[in-house]
Amino acid sequence: MYERLRKKCVESGVDSLPAAMAASIPEQRLWLFEHGKSSKSYVMSSSKREPSCVENSLGTPWGLHEVCEKIGGDAPVGMIFKGRLPTGQCYWEASEEEQKRNLITSRILRLRGLEPGLNAGGDRDTYARYVYAHGTNHENKLGSPASSGCLQLSNADVVDLFERVPEGCPLLILRE
Repeated sequence: MYERLRKKCVESGVDSLPAAMAASIPEQRLWLFEHGKSSKSYVMSSSKREPSCVENSLGTPWGLHEVCEKIGGDAPVGMIFKGRLPTGQCYWEASEEEQKRNLITSRILRLRGLEPGLNAGGDRDTYARYVYAHGTNHENKLGSPASSGCLQLSNADVVDLFERVPEGCPLLILRE
């Protein structure tokens, strides 16, 4: 896995950083590599739809990305975010109706595609599609496709990942 990530970074001219990530849509897992070694693996959920880089598809985009923005570092675990802003309410305080939805909780790692024509630019732009790695109020669904395009993690895991990766950290999302 790390070799695929490293090769893609070299091909794309992405500087190697102390941290890098790879996510597998088929395996529903995200790996963190620190200093070239696998340091942690997280169970995740990608889209319940087919992988797709196209706008409005609600599919998880693949290819090389970077963490371009980290949001929510001071928020309590479980905080709900709307429009990338904390609402002041944790997911267990939300109405029963709202809790049925996939909420963006705890932390946001906003993603930017680094491959023009695949996941950057035009109607294939991960950043413009607001695709993130974030916490979820549906932790019981982790390990199977459940999102609307984002990579969902448990609240504890997204906080851990948020603290370990810098902005600019590469993320290779694999669809096969």
